[in-house]
Amino acid sequence: MRVPKSPYASLHGIVYFPRMLEKIRLFASGELREDLHANLGKSFDDRCCKFLQVDYSDIAVRVNEGVSDEDVLEWCFGHGLRPSQEQIEVWSEFMRKRGWNDDAAEILSKRKAESGFTDREDILVMFDYIDADEGRPTRGKAVE
Repeated sequence: MRVPKSPYASLHGIVYFPRMLEKIRLFASGELREDLHANLGKSFDDRCCKFLQVDYSDIAVRVNEGVSDEDVLEWCFGHGLRPSQEQIEVWSEFMRKRGWNDDAAEILSKRKAESGFTDREDILVMFDYIDADEGRPTRGKAVE
């Protein structure tokens, strides 16, 4: 079983989008880590789809047809929202900071405890947690 790209991965500045597409591909091939199955199309996948104003199921169809990430994104722009650079920046920064002093902070704290990461000061946001949980280095910096 495999894990998808980091949530920090981006395409045209849109963070998380490449990860969502890779999760779809890995699931279709039977290679997606099983604990990630339950959130397909939910949570951050859902937020990304709502930002682009497209349905997850429609994206999954395109991905499973073998379309490149770039082409899927262009399809999203044509059938949903083509965000401005400012909208992309605002959305991506919001996603990068999810879990840091916001309404997801409690969920982050709970997930860290469940995973035995309570002493990990480098896990400051949900993206850091996902990277740590999947065995990648985090981008967070320890608070002194």
